[in-house]
Amino acid sequence: MRNIKITLAYDGADFHGWQQQPGVSTIQGALNDAASKITQEKIFVQGASRTDSGVHALGQVGHFKTQSALSALEFQRALNALLPPAIRVTAAEEMGPDFHARWQAQGKTYRYRIFRGRVLPPFDYRRALHYPWPLDEAAMAEAARKFEGEHDFSSFAASSGSEDDDRDRQMVRELFSSEIVREPEREEIAYVVRGRSFLRYMVRKIVGTLIEVGKGRLAPDDIPRLFELRDRSQSGPTVPPEGLYLVSLEFPDPTDSLASAAGRRRGAQP
Repeated sequence: MRNIKITLAYDGADFHGWQQQPGVSTIQGALNDAASKITQEKIFVQGASRTDSGVHALGQVGHFKTQSALSALEFQRALNALLPPAIRVTAAEEMGPDFHARWQAQGKTYRYRIFRGRVLPPFDYRRALHYPWPLDEAAMAEAARKFEGEHDFSSFAASSGSEDDDRDRQMVRELFSSEIVREPEREEIAYVVRGRSFLRYMVRKIVGTLIEVGKGRLAPDDIPRLFELRDRSQSGPTVPPEGLYLVSLEFPDPTDSLASAAGRRRGAQP
């Protein structure tokens, strides 16, 4: 059984998120259908991140197992021939049997676009949040840095819909970086965040809180207090999905694993 890794870009505006669901269009569903047609096998593509309805990706990663003899490049070409134009396989490669797109991801980078101009260009419709009103961007940048490090993000995550599940969820997450970036060539700012894993709606709730800081309704120094409260009703609103992009994923370097294995073999020699 071969293990094929694919890197994906997609416009999520017309899809009900990543995860396959009956009766609606999803990214995973489209991939499963296309790969199954190509191989004449029942294929299930595992994704590194379950992006929500309306969320886009520039560097989503998935993998699937197959007995097909097609090369990774042939899979890339065949998938792109069958997939809708809003989903593209940008790279494909064969991996070892242990590779898993979700469980081996060591880092994820997300970007949320906020268009600040008076008129939203039509090409950015459903691809950026339009907010033309005044914002204190310096205060937002200061507040964004407060999210870096390890924190309990209970105040910045959506409910799972079950009180029991919410109570048992691990809410501590670590963000490696968190910043507001000004796009000098556009009337736009972006929130860029990198971490190992994220809770449901976490990035969108953080952005909503940063906008509240920009409006002056919250201060940068309120962020530590919100962590302590562990109350999602006290933070900002969850902003719409259209501005959110999964930019990239990080995985262990396979050469490191090979080097470690070689070192163990050398160490076992008399």
